[in-house]
Amino acid sequence: MAKIKINMWSGPRNISTAIMYSFAQRSDTQVVDEPFYAHYLLQSGAEHPGRAKVLESQPKDPSIVMQNLRATGTNANVLFIKNMAHHMIEMDVILEQLFEEFTPVFLIRNPADMLLSLDKSLPDPSLRDTGYQHLLDLFETAENKNLPLIVLDSKELLKDPEFVLSALCEQLGIPFRESMLSWNPGPIPEDGTWAEYWYDNVHESTGFNPYTPKNENLPDCLDPLYEHCKSIYDRLLAHAIKK
Repeated sequence: MAKIKINMWSGPRNISTAIMYSFAQRSDTQVVDEPFYAHYLLQSGAEHPGRAKVLESQPKDPSIVMQNLRATGTNANVLFIKNMAHHMIEMDVILEQLFEEFTPVFLIRNPADMLLSLDKSLPDPSLRDTGYQHLLDLFETAENKNLPLIVLDSKELLKDPEFVLSALCEQLGIPFRESMLSWNPGPIPEDGTWAEYWYDNVHESTGFNPYTPKNENLPDCLDPLYEHCKSIYDRLLAHAIKK
């Protein structure tokens, strides 16, 4: 099995796919893309783009997903899982196993930027869709277990990818690799079947795009959701890797 096992929890539209692509460039690493997505869609009934394809592409039983994860990465020193925090529903036993077997990493993004992006793919998003409350719950679980609180902020990462990734690798106990800073355009074999609906920007990229502030204003109807998410974001931001 992989010696270092990393479980990165994120919400949607947080550059989590770019980070997965970054780790996929490492010759010592195997990446896994959102293994509990089908479970989430089945349990929540959420109508996401490509729902039927996702349900057909993965086991829907989280215990089977966990078995598969334990069998993954046998030829790699590092196993990196990209997970969405809000996918972790009705699976307390599996969550406990993930905390026991994987080092947790939490990825956050300023909710003003995240909501503008999410609203284009999922109009009128709910708190559940953002993953923020689930991220906080998972973070506080790690905190209560006295686990390392490793937090990435997407803005800080985009401002200086080499610095943030180097600091992340140091905290994870693995060497930083220059290869993590760039990749070839297009998909990678590890992409989930949902990539055609969500990954256009990453497929067009060759690395982390520089941070650029959004010039749009949030629709007024999203203000209450923004305020709720912002309080959670600020709580986690206090622990983020910063230059």
